[in-house]
Amino acid sequence: MYKILKTRDHLTTCSANYSRLRKILCSFKHDIYVFEILNHAQKSEAEFIVISRTKHTISIEAKFKNNDLALVNFLLRINIYIDAKLAEVVSYQQEKPVPFFSPPQFSHSRDEKYQQNRILTEWLENIFTNGAVELKKINFLND
Repeated sequence: MYKILKTRDHLTTCSANYSRLRKILCSFKHDIYVFEILNHAQKSEAEFIVISRTKHTISIEAKFKNNDLALVNFLLRINIYIDAKLAEVVSYQQEKPVPFFSPPQFSHSRDEKYQQNRILTEWLENIFTNGAVELKKINFLND
């Protein structure tokens, strides 16, 4: 029963992440997206790069860059499953999470996969809350 609840929560999180990413990345039409996060306290940037694209799956590398605090920078690899309408984090800081079905190793948490997908959820919510502007538009205004 616990695994069923865990799987349902995971699928709900991945479905919500797909929805948010589809809105931010304009239905995945382009291969590179760079945004400045509109947060008056700090200057930060979100970058999404399509690594591979097939008929049913898109792999994206997502980076958060904060120019003031390099400590909070992070890198996510995300698989977007078009038919299932799911977006799942497959790697955080280039380290893969432990699958649900295997026992956790010494250095891994039991819910690491959930935590990594939750980081993506909170980051995307932050982008929606603070707003974001494509760097192309900002650079166009400065020219």
